[in-house]
Amino acid sequence: MKTLLLAAGGAVAAVLVVCAQAPATDPLMQAMHDEVDRSVKLKLPNLEAPYFVEYVLDESDSFSVSASLGGLLSRSRERFREPEVHVRVGDYKFDNTNFAGGGGGGGSRYDLESFPLDDSYPVLRRYLWLETDGVYKGAVEAISRKRAAMRNINQSDQLNDFAHAEPVKFVRPFLGLSIDEKSWVSRIKTLSGLFVQYPDVKTSTVELHADNGGYYVVNSEGTEVKVPENVTYVRVRATAQAADGMTLHNSVAYHAVDPAHMPSDAEMTRGIGRMAEDVVALARAPKGEDYNGPVLFEGEAGPQIFAEILAKNLTVTRSASGGRGGGAQAGEFEGRMGARVLPDTFDVVDDPTQKEWRGKPLFGSYDVDREGVMAKPLHLIEKGALKGYLLTRQPVKGFEGSNGRARLPGGMGNVADISNLFVSSSETVPAADMKKKLVELIQARNKPYGIIVRKMDFPSTAPSEELRRLMQGAQGTAHPVSMPLLVYKVFPDGREELVRGLRFRGFNARSLKDILMVGDDATVFDFLDSTAPFAVVGGATFTTEACVVAPSILIDDLELHPVEDELPKLPVVPAPELVK
Repeated sequence: MKTLLLAAGGAVAAVLVVCAQAPATDPLMQAMHDEVDRSVKLKLPNLEAPYFVEYVLDESDSFSVSASLGGLLSRSRERFREPEVHVRVGDYKFDNTNFAGGGGGGGSRYDLESFPLDDSYPVLRRYLWLETDGVYKGAVEAISRKRAAMRNINQSDQLNDFAHAEPVKFVRPFLGLSIDEKSWVSRIKTLSGLFVQYPDVKTSTVELHADNGGYYVVNSEGTEVKVPENVTYVRVRATAQAADGMTLHNSVAYHAVDPAHMPSDAEMTRGIGRMAEDVVALARAPKGEDYNGPVLFEGEAGPQIFAEILAKNLTVTRSASGGRGGGAQAGEFEGRMGARVLPDTFDVVDDPTQKEWRGKPLFGSYDVDREGVMAKPLHLIEKGALKGYLLTRQPVKGFEGSNGRARLPGGMGNVADISNLFVSSSETVPAADMKKKLVELIQARNKPYGIIVRKMDFPSTAPSEELRRLMQGAQGTAHPVSMPLLVYKVFPDGREELVRGLRFRGFNARSLKDILMVGDDATVFDFLDSTAPFAVVGGATFTTEACVVAPSILIDDLELHPVEDELPKLPVVPAPELVK
């Protein structure tokens, strides 16, 4: 959900129509359509006329509530509309975008006061005109600076600045948020009160966020899109402190398309209880030691690894004049089309059209992306070889057009992301036997123990200071991996010991080629992705729904080392009693 956390026209002859009947007149869409039509026909003396104008507008009706230890922390009901205006001057080959000196993606977030919530056609037109005027002026200035900067640069091998796309009409109604606020306030308070049973938990919060809305896309090529997007989640976080001062954290989240499809209170109570027990156990566990050897990523940790390490490298960045677009780092798979990136038994497909899997709704499904391009299944890896990337309408080396993966706004244009990512292997072993296989492996290598990871901190709920240290401690790694939360030593006799305070060193996308074994299980991992490092919770303005379905995996050789940061001090005064 593109949730605000306040908290080519001439070459294409046909318009793809996917709406069976013309919808009733929508004043907002009509205002967007009419203002786009007027803007693209501008003929102003001494100024270039726009060749492309687009409005993308996010609309949201949301309710949020948070609580701790049975007490209410916050409660809010909000509604907003926020447009993003894109104006391009020049042509598809060379325009005002992809230039580090200005222009970005040819658009701007809304700079005026709050956009109107009422459907008053003349008022909507006025606000769109005001914002478009400012963006147009910026576009004219940007292309002038870009021409000057590139005057002495050989442009014979320059990529086009924008790709053509088939116009689409796809209109679905938005549904207002229907939620029993009083009931949910009571439920969240009750769920937060579960932590009273765990006095060793230092801090804890339970929050609900329910959002109904969607986004509009109207552009001068003829695209008219209105796509509903609804998401509800309950997110639970807790911390505890070890005797040496180390702060440990853990979290659990539940996602659904609306409040009615959230898990039962009984299911969430069980999950919160397990999470609380785990964070208390972490605080009592010994610190981990340096380790080099096989690591089993079991259950949820399997798809978490693929979400963070594989999915994040399936995009391609665009170099802008004056620097790489938006300051983004190149992905580890860039320039490796056709190369083996996984063992040759693996296939990876991203499929936004699949709505459910084994009876479970899939969180990452969508119909049309933020550029008005229809979503289709995409085969990314076949028999271990890279066959494709997630693409937007921003051309990148070797790829001119979009495959409908523009899911997040970014500083240098829209950012591509996964939808429902399916990772599978043609050769598997029973998941229940993978621990036994790990033990056999460490015995054969005369290692005192192996490592099982059952949960990663992705998306991260770590404090910003911890993430900063993790980035600094990456030792030259372009994309450091989030910390493992639940790490267990596994001894030759099968005994397990929970340890804390470990981080990976040198774990990257190339490590995935060293997968030795794949389980016959498949865990569904739903999460809200963003452009923030580690998809950190609350670290980005916009998020989008994503899902990874993947098995447990055993990687041959990984390195972990203990965190050596300065530890915080324990509280001077004991905590007060939680019960009277």
